[in-house]
Amino acid sequence: MDDTETGRLSRRRLLRTAGGTGLAGLVAGGAASVPLRNGRPVPLTAIGATAVLFHGARQAGITTRAQAVGHLVAFDLAAGADRRATAALLRRWSDAAAAMTAGRTPDDDDQIALDAGPCALTVTFGFGRTLFPKIDREPPAGLAPLPPFAADALDPRRGGGDLWIQIGADDAPVAFHALRTLQRRAAGTARIRWQMSGFNRARGATDRPRTARNLMGQIDGTRNPRPGDTGFDAAIFVGPDAPDTWMRGGSYAVVRRIRMLLDDWDRLPLDRQEKVIGRRKANGAPLSGGTETTAPDLVSVRPDGSPAIPADAHVRVAAPESNGGATMLRRSFSYHDGLRPDGTPDAGLLFVAWQADPTTGFVQVQRKLDGADHLTRFIRHESSAVFAVPPGAEPGDYVGRELLET
Repeated sequence: MDDTETGRLSRRRLLRTAGGTGLAGLVAGGAASVPLRNGRPVPLTAIGATAVLFHGARQAGITTRAQAVGHLVAFDLAAGADRRATAALLRRWSDAAAAMTAGRTPDDDDQIALDAGPCALTVTFGFGRTLFPKIDREPPAGLAPLPPFAADALDPRRGGGDLWIQIGADDAPVAFHALRTLQRRAAGTARIRWQMSGFNRARGATDRPRTARNLMGQIDGTRNPRPGDTGFDAAIFVGPDAPDTWMRGGSYAVVRRIRMLLDDWDRLPLDRQEKVIGRRKANGAPLSGGTETTAPDLVSVRPDGSPAIPADAHVRVAAPESNGGATMLRRSFSYHDGLRPDGTPDAGLLFVAWQADPTTGFVQVQRKLDGADHLTRFIRHESSAVFAVPPGAEPGDYVGRELLET
């Protein structure tokens, strides 16, 4: 009994059908029609059919729209693993990622996602500072250790790492399948140091595309820079004159697990929550007036002469205008890991910020936030890591080859 008779669609069959109907339908997220029942075409949904191809000048998962499900996982090299072993691992990982993001089935597939489309799967690879002594290379300046911050309560067991993978997809089994596949291919070369899983709002959950809300209920990401904005590439991607040639066109990811003190937050009246953030909770408009997309007016005052946006409001302290123009692309996931021993929610944000240089991006902003931002009373930074994310790979190549083979 074949796939048509059973109504099941294998990932291999999906690719064959895509070849006949045009891969562009998959890339654009169109409804690619495939024969599923009695030879009659039944369309995949746009969510299942959307593919974000792995190969290209830049790695996917940086400017890609944030997906509904995410996994962040860091690895340390096994004892005795060297540069040659690391290169072989990155080739295995790149080959598997290229197959899965295109909807193909890897050779050693466990069939978790056998009947699903690619579901906007992305896989992004990065290198931590501790990798470089093990492969006899000097780390780039952008991987300098982050300075300590007063609000930090970091667990070193959940930070750092030689290698890093970011996985995103609009379907949970597809994301888990990618995670398991890459974990298996690391056997004997690298072992997991830490792993975190998160989520965003699912596609189609709102009446129209909207900025996401975090677990505090706040609209989060309104002022995120966008591709095409003036200066976007220079702020987010390493420039063509960087001394480390293997990082040109790449980016740096700062990863922080930020627990939200949700019980304390929920006890605040609505008007005080809005003053902590500097925006209306219902629609995201700044307290200085306008709509969600109106730029906060940092000089506006209330009738009594007080600032419309309080001096310690998050939007004021974090604004590029307050930080010498420092810009990051935030592409985060919420998380909920049950309850802590004291009964409070173990929940918050898996913060991932992209920039050309963490020193002039995350570090500059976090120094300003640390102690000056009212929001710091309601959050705890519990883990931290920085990864150098090289540019993408062309078909037949693998991510990181210039670092590992030259």
